[in-house]
Amino acid sequence: MIGTTKDLVNYRLSRAWETLDDARLLADHGKWNSTINRLYYSAYYAITALLLYSDIKSTTHNGTKSLFSENFIKNEIIPKESGKIYSQLFTWRQKGDYDDLFDFDQEKVLPYFEPVQRLIETIEEMINN
Repeated sequence: MIGTTKDLVNYRLSRAWETLDDARLLADHGKWNSTINRLYYSAYYAITALLLYSDIKSTTHNGTKSLFSENFIKNEIIPKESGKIYSQLFTWRQKGDYDDLFDFDQEKVLPYFEPVQRLIETIEEMINN
């Protein structure tokens, strides 16, 4: 057994912050496709922490996106803009990871750092209060 749900939630939040730091390091070196991947995963880890905390189970990335939208975006618990950002990162992460001859650049990637950080902070605050 890996621990309690609380332990897993805290672990996922920690991974969200660590992965956001990884994205910054990659951006500093102009690795834009990898930066998008890490930005997506930092949001994903935070969202999975929120779902776990809320006792909502998902087994796939697409399921996580759907459940997050259904339970937190549509109900306006989390701002719609955060849902749009996560959805865009979901799509872009797949393009960056799997599509040939597709490359991101600084102009596309850098604007996502602040909204992802805000999303993690929002989720962390919800969980800790």
